[in-house]
Amino acid sequence: MTTAAAKHVLGWIRTRKGQLALAVRVTVAATIAYAVAVALNLLLPLWAVLTSLIVTQMSVGRSLKATRDYMLGTIGGAIYGGAIALLIPYSGEGGLLALLVLAVAPLAFIAAINPSLSAATVTAVIVLLVPTMHHADPLASAIDRVSEVAVGAVTGLLVSFLVLPSRAVSQIRVNAARVLELIAAAFTELLAGLTRGRDNDALHRIQDGIGTALVGLNATGAEAERERAAHLSSGPDTGPLLRTILRLRHDVVMIGRATVVPLPANVQARLAAPLSEVSKAITLYLRSAAAALRMGAGAPPTAPVHAALQRYAGEVAAVRSEGLIRGLPGDMAERFFALGFSLEQMRQNLLDLDRVVGEWSEMSVAAREPAED
Repeated sequence: MTTAAAKHVLGWIRTRKGQLALAVRVTVAATIAYAVAVALNLLLPLWAVLTSLIVTQMSVGRSLKATRDYMLGTIGGAIYGGAIALLIPYSGEGGLLALLVLAVAPLAFIAAINPSLSAATVTAVIVLLVPTMHHADPLASAIDRVSEVAVGAVTGLLVSFLVLPSRAVSQIRVNAARVLELIAAAFTELLAGLTRGRDNDALHRIQDGIGTALVGLNATGAEAERERAAHLSSGPDTGPLLRTILRLRHDVVMIGRATVVPLPANVQARLAAPLSEVSKAITLYLRSAAAALRMGAGAPPTAPVHAALQRYAGEVAAVRSEGLIRGLPGDMAERFFALGFSLEQMRQNLLDLDRVVGEWSEMSVAAREPAED
């Protein structure tokens, strides 16, 4: 029982390595930021700690963006808040309230347009209000605020680089593999609809998860490109991989629309076997490509996919030559031909997937060779 429990815990840890590494980085960043802020006698070490928590993200690329955005917002807010406090004299609570409105309103508007500058509003408020609590000079308050944030930002960024660093270029493999697995599962379920049909709600449920996963994948791709631009990681351009997966998602959407209504019984009888073969071949390929991305292995062979689609196309030609499609209602015939078109588009996109998985595999081999030498 003890051995089984230990294996379970180790397995859980392996599946949560990224999250555990982030927890370690955040803890280290917060601790160091507080120690540095105290050593520098900063007025509010709290802000150094909070900033370190904000900029320490899941990947180096995301940390770079968080640091840039937070520092720009902080400096802008400090300049604006300090300028208002120094240039516009006030007396009493009423005057301070008017300055607060003048500080918050325009910066909140700017943050609504560009959320990356949301720190500006908070900083301007701190620069205005902290002097009233500590009887400090507004300029000193602005300098303190920027110093506190700078300590937290630099600390968080350095920890992201040095402590169990996680590159977005590695995360994109995992995220892309997950999307491919979702597409594979959806593809199997959608083709099964040709024999039983489905309603639009069921169709949306099948595909919603893919859309959400794609949003996360695109965000990770942007982080990976940010790392590449800063020369913090190398490898293929993420664009071809992301575009290919997006096109595969579009193929699944088109296939879903074509399979809402089941095929007539006589057509089902002719196409059931080749469609089942197509389903198995494409699903296996997508899952094998996902595994190859995760492990940095070569792309799986595409020959079974081509063979299955050729057999399906041959059977479709036979069905058409026998006139089985002529008697179908217009919308059903349209869906039938749309399915064939979508499967052909998917074949082309799987060829692109084969190419990009091969590129990412070559990058993995190149990255391992220096270590092996």
